[in-house]
Amino acid sequence: MERTEVKIKKLGFTLGVSLTLLIAIAAKYLAELPFLHIIGQLVLAILIGVAWKYIFGVPAYAASGTNYSSKVLLRVGIILLGMRLNLKDIFIAGPRTFAVGAISLVFAILVVYGLTRLFKVDKKLGILTACGTGICGAAAILAISTQIKAKEKETAVAVATVAVLGTTFTFGYTILYPLLGLSHPGYGIFAGATLHEIAHVIAAAAPGGNEAVDLAVMVKLTRVALLIPVALLIGFLMNWKERSAGVNKSSWKSLQIPWFIFGFLFMSTLNSSGIVPESVTEILVTLSYILMAMSMAGLGLNIDLWTFKKYGAKPFAAGLLGSILLSLLGYVLVHVFHLN
Repeated sequence: MERTEVKIKKLGFTLGVSLTLLIAIAAKYLAELPFLHIIGQLVLAILIGVAWKYIFGVPAYAASGTNYSSKVLLRVGIILLGMRLNLKDIFIAGPRTFAVGAISLVFAILVVYGLTRLFKVDKKLGILTACGTGICGAAAILAISTQIKAKEKETAVAVATVAVLGTTFTFGYTILYPLLGLSHPGYGIFAGATLHEIAHVIAAAAPGGNEAVDLAVMVKLTRVALLIPVALLIGFLMNWKERSAGVNKSSWKSLQIPWFIFGFLFMSTLNSSGIVPESVTEILVTLSYILMAMSMAGLGLNIDLWTFKKYGAKPFAAGLLGSILLSLLGYVLVHVFHLN
């Protein structure tokens, strides 16, 4: 009897992980299609996961596998994502470009979080929505969610919110591009400083040509690099508030140390050193997105659609208003720093 239960558990675990892998691979190829590449692999993975659950269902004994993907594989994926970041490129871009990215990030996080509090959104959902808007979309939300111990429904709602906003603004930017009066470099910096996902940045900057795309990605990666200090700061503040409220008595035991963030930094440093061949770097980045997509699939397979109905309207409103203000700020900064 016990042996049979162990076999069922192992089978369920394998089934759960395999299902998230299948969805991640499907999302990767779908993301290469003309329209869907704007949405991106990570967001497609969570959408497919939700659809799969409601069309085919997910056996209860497979939960251990889907949970493993959504939590453990997530951290590995974020560590490998560091191979996408070359710290030398950020240095070469110059202090003004870095300043635009950094100011935009801080502004977006503070404004969107402030708006979520004003709209009475749950604190953790507000933090996730703000970080997704300010840093790098779904990847930032997944990284920060582990720091603040967010619920799966909060993570999923934040991801969906930022995905819809980013896709909408991407289309808006491409339509407004001829009317903005920005040079190719200025437009690239503007897009990189204000859009949500890297996929959004690349798609929106495309009308400005290769120079705009290169600068847009560089500014965006500046914001990605700032994920490290932001995650550390948020983890510290959440921990400090819990200790102040008497929730956590021991300062050392209650301290949430995000080891995966240090792994991300190590991989970024390794990539910047030039030791790793470019072909290997591409493989590792691809693997990173597969693992994070598996994590998103795991979230989707465990989420009920009513969650989006119940919790999605207010964070979306806060994110929309915050994103509009961020776009206006980014436009002003390009002129203030004479980057046009």
